[in-house]
Amino acid sequence: MSETSVREAEIAVEQKHVDMVYARVAEMRDEARAMRTRGDELAHGARNEAVFEQAAMLFERDVMVRHANQILRSLDAEHEGLVFGRLDTTEGETMYVGRLGVRDSEFENLVTDWRAPAAAPFYQATAEMPMAVIRRRVIRSTGQSVVDIDDDLLMPESRQDSMPVVGEGALMASLTRARGENMRDIVATIQKEQDEAIRAPWRGVTEITGGPGTGKTAVALHRVAYLLYRDRKRMGGSGVLVIGPSPAFTSYISRVLPSMGEDTVELRSLSDVLDGVAATRVDPAPVAAVKGSLRMRRVLKRAIREAPADAPTELRIMYRGEVLKLDARELAKVRAAVHNGRRPPNQSRVDAAEALLDALWRKADSYEDFPVKRAELLTELGERIDFHRFVVVWWQLLSPAEVLRGLADRRHLARAAGRVLTRSEVDMLADSWADPSVGFTAADVALLDELRVLLGKPPKRRRRAEHDPFAPAPTGRHREHYDEYSHIVVDEAQDLSPMQWRMVGRRGKYASWTVVGDPVQSSWPDPPEAAQAREAAFGGPRTQHRRFGLRTNYRNSAEIFDLAGRVVRHVATEDQLPHAVRSTGVEPTIHVVDFDALTATAVDSARELLGVVDGTVGIITATSRVEPMRLAADAVGNSRIRVVDGLESKGLEYDAVVLVEPEEMVTESLTGPRTLYVALTRATQRLTVVTSDANWPG
Repeated sequence: MSETSVREAEIAVEQKHVDMVYARVAEMRDEARAMRTRGDELAHGARNEAVFEQAAMLFERDVMVRHANQILRSLDAEHEGLVFGRLDTTEGETMYVGRLGVRDSEFENLVTDWRAPAAAPFYQATAEMPMAVIRRRVIRSTGQSVVDIDDDLLMPESRQDSMPVVGEGALMASLTRARGENMRDIVATIQKEQDEAIRAPWRGVTEITGGPGTGKTAVALHRVAYLLYRDRKRMGGSGVLVIGPSPAFTSYISRVLPSMGEDTVELRSLSDVLDGVAATRVDPAPVAAVKGSLRMRRVLKRAIREAPADAPTELRIMYRGEVLKLDARELAKVRAAVHNGRRPPNQSRVDAAEALLDALWRKADSYEDFPVKRAELLTELGERIDFHRFVVVWWQLLSPAEVLRGLADRRHLARAAGRVLTRSEVDMLADSWADPSVGFTAADVALLDELRVLLGKPPKRRRRAEHDPFAPAPTGRHREHYDEYSHIVVDEAQDLSPMQWRMVGRRGKYASWTVVGDPVQSSWPDPPEAAQAREAAFGGPRTQHRRFGLRTNYRNSAEIFDLAGRVVRHVATEDQLPHAVRSTGVEPTIHVVDFDALTATAVDSARELLGVVDGTVGIITATSRVEPMRLAADAVGNSRIRVVDGLESKGLEYDAVVLVEPEEMVTESLTGPRTLYVALTRATQRLTVVTSDANWPG
């Protein structure tokens, strides 16, 4: 029998089993709907029962409906390729592996959930350690139709003549598939080193490091699905938070967990970790470096101690025929004393009022021939409306946004900065906040969160104008500023500033962590300071750590990664660079053109690549070029073209990439060629570099 005939016959065998699974899933869906209907009927019947029996029936209804809805959510997930694997063992058993566990009406196993311990050999078995697996088969489907299969023969000596082996391996086939708008899951092609990280215990900090294309992000997301499967009561109750570097990144990975039946995980970028604030722009690297430094915490603490610009500088109040007056110096002394108290400012208005009354008593007591008892003065003045009005305008309740916007005043910022910031740093920061109409930056979000804690929550929420950028937004099932997540995933962790680590750490006071990154791709210029803040976010040095290193680059062809590796070899050790396992024979293309022709050439190159690849084409350029490049690319009229800068491209991948003027990326970055390295490693199939430098890459 020919190889084609064998493949077709084996596909038919797997199709028969897949049909059986989908038929059973349809039955399970009907059973779950019937269960939910039965729960509603119980609630209806409970209305006519006695109170005790009614409560019991309503409880039974709630349990039944909740369970039915959980089953339906799982069954209704995007189960493309519900069954994707098969194992044939030395014991003569066949086990199918898929996205969820399925049993027939007699409780016989039709599919084993990929997260179950029994499925581990599908990912962990190798020719050196076959774990009693003779043949491992990957089944590829479109919808409910099996379209291809690929086998790995792990124990050739145990193979019977009746066991055919088809294909050349599923991993390589998956690597050449076109990339779309969203990341796909990798449940069918998880490799052994990746599986070890996915199945690591939940406690403490699990750190996953690796170069571009090693599957770090996919591993972290699959780890979330695994942990929820293994310990849903602990993980699901308090919630899981996944934090990515940018909105583009979180949009890209947004379908991975739902495709595995997990739709309760919260996904946020660093720019929208804080409820009610969504950053609309990114600071230039030097400004972001100042805002992200731990020095800013000292600046913010000083800023909130200063009186607001419109606060009165004198208190005059008539009491029993005498004018009691506190001047600016005396008021400043009272303000400082209140700030030295135990409560944050927004919870200290009563303390401020008491301190003012005490200062007025001391003033009255200093007057000759003005006998007054302290208790009488405090009571009488404390009840007067003019005094209360003064307190309200003198000790204002502040929002984080108001404080940060106030630092646009250079004199105010300089006083708060003292010697912590240089004059040029003060100028940069003041300029960044000068125009309130442009919105906050990603780096500002961490400062706003710091201010939220430093200021404290007002005793009663003030009514906020609709245009207030700090007004709370709906947050789903968690309350505002929720900080009790059971597990937090941080992707591209090497880029977090110390202030961002402080912000993230507040959300994980009770959490275990999965941290994903690559130091070679870091855009943060002071790694030791970030490491200090990161350790504090995790709970200190006693927190349990486990580390996994991924060394295989599955994304880039060897030809593309060879070029990318050249730009960072002087800042990276050899063991920090992954090994690309796939060669296409297609070298990157380098176009040297006049400076004025960079944009036109880049767009022409992208248009040409659209005819070569089936998926997306990314144009990656320096930040200053993004907007004009997008306008030029929009004229092509093809939605498969994406334009991003180097930092925004982190975590993303495209079938083809056009990289524009690489040296501009190096110049605008505070970490030299690292951002360029990121940009050069986004392509899976084709890479074109457009440059005005005839000597690049040197």
